[in-house]
Amino acid sequence: MNETRRALLAALADGPTTGPELAERLGVSRAAVWKQVEALREAGFGIESGDDGYRVTDVPAYGAAAVEFGLDAPYEVEFHDAVGSTNDRGRELAAAGAADVVVVADEQTGSRGRLKREWTAPAGGVWASLVLRPEIPPAHAPLYTLAAAVAVTRAAREAGVDASIKWPNDVLVREPNEGTSTDGDGVLVSDDRTDRGGRKLAGVLTEMEGEADRVSWLVVGIGVNANVDGEALPPGATSIRDEVGDVDRRVFLQRVLETFDELTADPEAILSAWRECAATLGQRVRVETPNGVVEGEAVDVRVPGALVVRTDEGERVVHAGDCEHLRPAR
Repeated sequence: MNETRRALLAALADGPTTGPELAERLGVSRAAVWKQVEALREAGFGIESGDDGYRVTDVPAYGAAAVEFGLDAPYEVEFHDAVGSTNDRGRELAAAGAADVVVVADEQTGSRGRLKREWTAPAGGVWASLVLRPEIPPAHAPLYTLAAAVAVTRAAREAGVDASIKWPNDVLVREPNEGTSTDGDGVLVSDDRTDRGGRKLAGVLTEMEGEADRVSWLVVGIGVNANVDGEALPPGATSIRDEVGDVDRRVFLQRVLETFDELTADPEAILSAWRECAATLGQRVRVETPNGVVEGEAVDVRVPGALVVRTDEGERVVHAGDCEHLRPAR
């Protein structure tokens, strides 16, 4: 979408505006305004002209212009009907110098999760990657992953889904009395060996390039099983459709982007927001780390998103690892 059309949509989002006012605001002719209005109509926008000027009466369900219309966050949207991976495309844009761009796709054909695990991303989900250039040291990059998880969880809750976060970034729908078995130590664990602690609704994958003291770019990938049938998802996953019915993906993604922008503008607020959404804190957990297994009660998170686990030998601070929720045997 060209800059003139984007500026026109931003102006119309404020309410009815006359042709002369739009021409002056955009620095173009009235004929150019009319041309851009017609292009938006062809893209699916309902735009009427009355005594008070042009007004938007209908917005397409999904797409770049639809997501940008009324978005209260400083992002440009690049939309694809299908793409291999929004993160891969985001990396390409980052390498070309882009910033504050969100790559959105209706479907991903080659998506992946943490540790290069396969991630199913059929049409109807919310698949998006933010290309950012924050002025932060690389050690603080995990805060952006946590902020994305919070943003998704809040949007899911607004849609009526009882979502929460498993450290550090999996958004789950908990089922505390289902899908468990007892391990050799008499501890109940989830039967789903890939996503313990609930059914997976969404995940976040952050990739980075930088130097010792600064980040060059971040690509924060967000994958949400939105308007997707459960049968199309791996075992242990769920979708917004299965939980509460279909959601307006345009509004959902806007809420995610706006919340993410708000949180990252005030990094000190990210951890407290994450704690409010956490399913992990207060749980007995087992975390597989590069240096071995840490087991105990998850009691807190610390900058830049490390999990504090109270073990029999004292508190351990875990910066990375696969977290499994455990519960005492009945």
